[in-house]
Amino acid sequence: MSTTVEKISSNKVKLSFDIDAAQFDAAMDKAYIKVRGQVTIPGFRKGRAPRKMIENMYGGEGVFYDEAFELIFDEVYGPAIDENKLEVVDRPQVDIQQIGTGKNLQFTCEVFVKPDVTLGEYKGVEVKREHTLVTEDEVNAEIEKERNKQAAEVSVEDRAVAEGDTVNLDYSGSVDGVKFAGGTAEAQTLKIGSHTFIPGFEEQMVGMNIGEEKDLEVTFPEEYHAKELADKKAVFHVKVNGITETQLPALDDDFAKDISEFDTLDEYKADVRAKLEAQAAERDNNAFTNAVIEKVMENATVEIPEAMVERQIDSMVRNFEARLAQQGLKLADFIKYTGQDEKSFRNQYREQAEKSVRANLVLEAVENAENFEATEEEIDAEIVKFAGQIGQDVENLKKNLTEGDREYFKADVIRDKAVKFLCDNAKAE
Repeated sequence: MSTTVEKISSNKVKLSFDIDAAQFDAAMDKAYIKVRGQVTIPGFRKGRAPRKMIENMYGGEGVFYDEAFELIFDEVYGPAIDENKLEVVDRPQVDIQQIGTGKNLQFTCEVFVKPDVTLGEYKGVEVKREHTLVTEDEVNAEIEKERNKQAAEVSVEDRAVAEGDTVNLDYSGSVDGVKFAGGTAEAQTLKIGSHTFIPGFEEQMVGMNIGEEKDLEVTFPEEYHAKELADKKAVFHVKVNGITETQLPALDDDFAKDISEFDTLDEYKADVRAKLEAQAAERDNNAFTNAVIEKVMENATVEIPEAMVERQIDSMVRNFEARLAQQGLKLADFIKYTGQDEKSFRNQYREQAEKSVRANLVLEAVENAENFEATEEEIDAEIVKFAGQIGQDVENLKKNLTEGDREYFKADVIRDKAVKFLCDNAKAE
């Protein structure tokens, strides 16, 4: 047997196989033994029909070719891929040139492989780095969020409805004097200023007192969901049953003590600022990292096989399907309800998938160019970090890890080194 490998392009190779006639004839014998158990010929017990009889009945020795070829292919294709260290990304396209008893089996396989990457400039790329400043307004807004979490709803007895109040009310709506479906309710709560009711409704309630009744004239929006009511004038008879107002805690040292480990408002405020600044710095760093990788990708040349993009889309779709399943939904139903077909649904991931594949290939090329490695200690540290993220005991996790799992963590360590290398060597504008 002989095998030759020819590179057709940066991401495609052709393997040519020449199998000795004796090896193919042996495969034909095995194919006959397998096939004869599946055919019945009058005058012979099942599985006992002579080879020539089967050939005569089914058009010649070609009846065994498919089975014999599969046997040979399984024997030679995988070892050839391993021997030549090919990273195959798609099924091979097989072309048989010669086949038959007493002849060498000759065939070729064209297969897409992980493409070559030509790195351009990757050390010292120039990228703009943002430095986001946290404003006083942002700090105050964050504190105000916490105040609103601590707010209490207090009944109001001595005044009329005001903006921001929550009102308990009864109402009954009619159009041209006729009540309509869904237009009547009792003990309904409404936050004045939320704009959850028909435009003009909440505004007309401002100034009403508890127990007061009033007719509110409004007009349904043109785009109202109930078409029979769209753009119609309506009258709602309303009665105010009760009023509550939101009372925020005082912004003082006691407030800081109640919601934090700090004794003073100034200390709490300084901590809020520090956290916001840390978040802003992390966003800036992530943006810088992404910009560096993007620049390195722009400078690189690589031809991406479609099969790799499709595999990435498959992965993204599976992840989305898993998230849907957690909500009790099926992907097929989601696609149907959103008015898509499977092709259009997958295509929405294509651009992102292409970018992801390109980034992985380019970063892998950087890893190889710089000969990054991962020590056992670094791999163990990565496992410890992962165990902490999922809340699992480190030792139990390690016991259940396969060699393939450790290779996964090793790849993560190397990838982190490559990204850090690119960022450390980038020139921030």
